Parts: sequence; C-alpha cells; structure tokens
Amino acid sequence: MPIFECVVDEITFRNETNGWTVAQIRLDRERLAAVGIMPFIAEGEHVRITGDWSEHPDYGRQIKVTQCESIRPATKSGIERYLASGLIKGIGPATAKLLIQHFGVHVLDVLESEPGRLIEVAGIGPKRVAMITESFQEQMEMRNTMMFLQQYDISPALSMKIYRRFGERTQEILKSNPYRLVDDISGVGFKTADRIALSIGIAPNAPERLESGLKFVLQNAAAVSGHVYLPREALIWQASQILGTDEDLIENALRALLINRSLVSCPIDEIDAIYLPSMYEAEIDVARRMVELIRAARTDRSEDAQEMIDRYEREEGVTFCDEQREGIMAAVAGGVTIITGGPGTGKTTGIKCIIRLMSRVGEVLLTAPTGRAAKRMSEATGCPAKTVHRLLEFNGEEGGFARDEDNPLNARMVIVDEMSMVDIFLMRSLLKALKPGTRLVMVGDADQLPSVGAGNVLGDLIDSGVMPVVRLTQIFRQAGKSMIIQNAHRINHGEMPIVNGKGTDFFIERRDTIQAVTESLIQLVSKRLPDYMQLDPLRDIQVLSPTKKGDIGVSQLNNRLQEVLNPAQRGKPERVRGDMRFRMGDKVMQVKNNYQLEWKRGDEKGIGVFNGDMGFITGIDLEEHMIEVTFDDDRTAVYDDLIIEELELAYCVSVHKSQGSEFPAVVLPVWNWPPLLMTRNLFYTAVTRAKRLVVLVGRENCVERMVSNNQIIKRYSALNRRLVEAKELIL
Repeated sequence: MPIFECVVDEITFRNETNGWTVAQIRLDRERLAAVGIMPFIAEGEHVRITGDWSEHPDYGRQIKVTQCESIRPATKSGIERYLASGLIKGIGPATAKLLIQHFGVHVLDVLESEPGRLIEVAGIGPKRVAMITESFQEQMEMRNTMMFLQQYDISPALSMKIYRRFGERTQEILKSNPYRLVDDISGVGFKTADRIALSIGIAPNAPERLESGLKFVLQNAAAVSGHVYLPREALIWQASQILGTDEDLIENALRALLINRSLVSCPIDEIDAIYLPSMYEAEIDVARRMVELIRAARTDRSEDAQEMIDRYEREEGVTFCDEQREGIMAAVAGGVTIITGGPGTGKTTGIKCIIRLMSRVGEVLLTAPTGRAAKRMSEATGCPAKTVHRLLEFNGEEGGFARDEDNPLNARMVIVDEMSMVDIFLMRSLLKALKPGTRLVMVGDADQLPSVGAGNVLGDLIDSGVMPVVRLTQIFRQAGKSMIIQNAHRINHGEMPIVNGKGTDFFIERRDTIQAVTESLIQLVSKRLPDYMQLDPLRDIQVLSPTKKGDIGVSQLNNRLQEVLNPAQRGKPERVRGDMRFRMGDKVMQVKNNYQLEWKRGDEKGIGVFNGDMGFITGIDLEEHMIEVTFDDDRTAVYDDLIIEELELAYCVSVHKSQGSEFPAVVLPVWNWPPLLMTRNLFYTAVTRAKRLVVLVGRENCVERMVSNNQIIKRYSALNRRLVEAKELIL
C-alpha cells in the first residue's frame, strides 16, 4: 500500500466522536483530499500517511487513509499553522503568533516539557496556561496511543474505541495485560489481544494468556455453536490447539480459574462440564424461575375451559381438532404450556382463541424474539405484539431491562411465539419480568434450528417433561393445498419433497456446476421470479445459503446480487468497509447485538439493534461518513465508522439468520455442503421461511442427503436436567 509524506493544508471536516477526518493535503505541488480516521492531525503538520488512491464521484481523486503518523513541524510557519489550527484549546491564530515570536521553533518543546513558561508571554495568564497545558497533553496522549495501537495492526476505528475506553491509561493497561481488551472492548477478540501480547514480550505460557485463551474457547463455543458449556476434555484440547501449549499447562490454568470462580465446574452425567459463570447462573436461574412460575399458577377448572372453548367455536364458526383443543385447554387452565407444531397445523388459530378467552380475565401480552416475528404475530392474530426487548423495556445495557422482578409485567398471560429462537439469556430476562401467577404460553416449531444465541431452550423445555407440551401434527385442509407445507412435513418425516408439479409452489432447478447454480439463481431473483409472480426482487425474494464461505455462500452471493440488483451508478453514494461496499438502497442485516445504538420511529425513540434485524440503507452522508438504515419495523438507526462493521449485505443470508422471518419467495442453492450443514433440520428451517414459493437450485442428490440426515448437531446445554432438579426441590 502506498505511503505518502505531505503537509496538512486544511481540515475540511472532523467527526469528534469517531475521529473521521477529511483533510486537504499538499502532496508535491498537488492539493487533494485525504480521508480516514485521523483524530489528532492539525493544519500545518507534516504527516506520513498510508492509503490507497480512490475516485470519489463528487470530489474527484483522493487518498483513503488506513494509517497516519505525525511528523513534527520544524519550520516557524509550519509550527504556527499547527498551533493556530484550533486543535489546542486556548491557542488561536493571534496566540500562536505570540508564541512563535517568543519561543521560535522551540515552542513545541516548551509545551511538552516546560508548559509553565507560557506565563512569560504577554496576555497569557495562569488559567489559560492550565487550559493550554491540559489540551496539549490530551492531544499528545491521543496521538501517542493511536500510534502505539497502529503498530499492532489495530485499525484506526478500533484504536479510537480503545482510547475512548481507557484514555491515557491505554498503553499502561495493554503493556501489563493486553487480554483486558477482550473483556472490556466490543470488537476486540482474543486473537487481536494475543498478537499484541506476544509482540510486547508476554510469554506464550504466561498464566494470563492461558486463562484468557480458556475463556475465549468457551465464549467462542457459545457464539459460534450455541454451547452453554464444554466438557473439560474438549475445552482443554481446543485451548491447546489455539494456544499451541501443552495440555498440562492449560490444565493448571483451568484449575486456577476454577479456584477463583472465573469459571464453574459442574458434573453432568459422567461429564465434567465447564461453564462461564454467566452461562451457569443463567441456566440455573431459568430452571428455578420456570418451576416457581408453574407452582404459583392458579389452575382453573377444566370444565369451565371446555365450555369457553365450545362457546368460541360457535361464535367464530370454527371447529378445533383434538390437538388444538388440548393446547387451548392447557393454556387456559394451567400455568406454563408449550404448543409446538409445523406449518399449517393451526398454531395461530389456537392462539387467537387463547387470547379471546384469557382477555376476559386480564391482559394478554404477545411477544416474539425479533421485529419480523412480532410483526407477523400481530398480523396473524389481529392483536399488538412486541419484540421481547420492547416488551421488557430494554434500557441500553446488555441484559438490562426496566421490567424485572422489582417491576414485573402486569399481565394475566404472556404468549411467546417463535420460541426456537429464544436463547438462555433472553429466556432468563423474560422470566424475571413475570410475577407469580402469570400464565406463560410458549409457541414454536421444535423441528427448526435452535437459537443463534447460546442454549437449546425450547428443545430442553420439551425434553424435561416438567410442563405440559402439546404437539400439533394435523395439517388443515386449506394449508394442505400448499406444497410448501406438505413438503415441509415430508422433509420432517424423512421423505423427499414433491417438486415441479403443475401449478405447484415448490420447484427445483437441476444444475451440475457451481457456476450454473450461481447464474440460474441470479436470473431467478433479478428477472424470472419478478416477471412470473410480480415479486419485488429486494423485498419479496430472499436467497438463503447454509454457509458464508464459497462461491455459493452468503458472502459471494451477496456481492453478485448487489451488482445486479443495486449496481453502482454515478451520483449514487456508497461507502466501503474492508471488502464490503455499501450503497444507497442496499438490503442489509445487523449481525451482532448492539445495546447502545439509538433508533427512532416517528416520534418514538429507543436504544438497541439486534442480531438478525434486516432493513435497507436509506441515507449515506459522505461528509460525516454516516449510514442510515431503516429496518423492517420502520425503526431508523445511524451508523458511523466505529460500528459499520456490524452491518452486512442481506440479499443472501444464512439459514440460521433467517429464523423468525417469512418471505413470499425463498431461493436456496443445494450443493455438496460440509457434512455438518447437510442436515434435515437446516433444510426444513429454510423451506419453512417461504410463504408463496420455494425454488431449489442445484443437485437433487444433495436434497436426498439432507432429507435422510436426521443427525442433530449436539449443543452442550443442561437446562432439561436443571428443570428436573428444580422441580424436585420446589414442587
């Protein structure tokens, strides 16, 4: 990457929050723009910048800066311009001239080493000396910290985030224990901290390195695979592979973490399960609160419930099957109920009856894990539904809600839809907000993939046998006309889907090469399906893929689909982040929980945007380097350079990230994926995201392999066991 030495001629713009700067520089005899995170540069400075040439559609040729190093100005005129730039509080053009007249080229040495001498200059009093000294020292500290971090290949954006967290103590903290970054700074992973640690001379077998590595393995197991714990042997082996260290040393480090309660050990059957404390406490707490909720619920007489259901059938002109009636009975008469079933089995019809009957005796609240799922729930039932975060009045802190045991929800019943998406931490927060006697109805499809977050909550609740579970299996006549629904159930029973029938809504396009799959998929999304079914290619058609990697993985398909559906045009603003290019109108997804990001919807304001939220880029401010995203539930949030990495294109999303959503049409490449992705429940989850049309593109024998593979990837969780233990203690 080219390196340039130049003079800063003018600071055109600076975002004080994230350090993004637009500077006019003098490079040889040319004046041009340099843009990037350069929070400490000032007019008149000599700088050494690293960056690439780029062509801006409105502003012409410029340098996109990735690193910037200040070269102290040496001439009187250069120093005067630097001091007059406004970067140092208390010094303006007039004062800069006075300082140069008095101290000459040595003025910066005076500011750095003998700031008290500023009192020698006429018109500068003690208060002003203190202001100038403090401001100059702050600038030097920021400058030195940014340079210190950049030598470890930490991006300027992340460097700003670290500096804002630790301030002047950044270098001290990092030199003593760089692994603090992992715990304290969002966006810093173990590998980044480890690179810094090893480069400053921390020994590979240092206890702090081994201990941080062990915690990283557990955190990564939760984030990537949804594990709540790991068996001791698996944890030690994985840590030894990552750290390149003997297992005996890692065993010693693990023992130290267990002694000081930084990790928790618990026997599960014949396994020594190792937990992060937060995971262990969440699992125990969910089990205890669930059983206490069951114990506290007042059970109504079944004959009263039967009569109410009969009356509802007469009033609405519906007839419930035995399974539906059983589910309604359990919900109305009991305390905690699970209703599970595939598409077309009447879950929504039953919920509407439950809402009607329970609304007569108290308030019924409806909720779901995501905005899309809550919106669908509201449309299906005709009653308002909120996300769990909104229902619990999220306050901007991880796991922080205004609604808890001290301020519980005032409801007779809470109904949660899409329970398969609820992880252990969200479940805990919900239970904390339910006061004794509140009925809880959990609705979901147990055959879908488990939650993106840690835990296997719905599966464990069902397996525990602690609460009533009603399984809906009967497909209703109207729903049975859809081959999507029929095929979903066929897949679930290990049978091949019926495809390409006349007038069907379930197709496969057989293609034998990856290139043919890609081209067919792009044609389907961009032209054929919009023409055939009058579908909006951006809002109505969703491409899914089991994996992020490869030519027909999420990343590559997003790039190809963006080229076709939202190509670059002169005058269309765009921002580049790494290998990703964002344009006005792009379909995007939030890919991690951001508990501090502010949003607004009309006059309503709130905090928090979460993993899986989808929307469109509705504004790009090239001057302030901001991206505005409007999500599907009409919330609007603004992203700066510190958090833009939390967005990804969403023309194609992973099957896992699509949970809780429904789309008019789903297009799914089917190929020889890695064995862990060739599973029935992944295929079933993908198919059940579609309402009107499913198109598979690829090899039919790969469909056969997925349908026949009912192997469920094990998640290490023990909520089912905790529930049984809590029941024995409490009930």
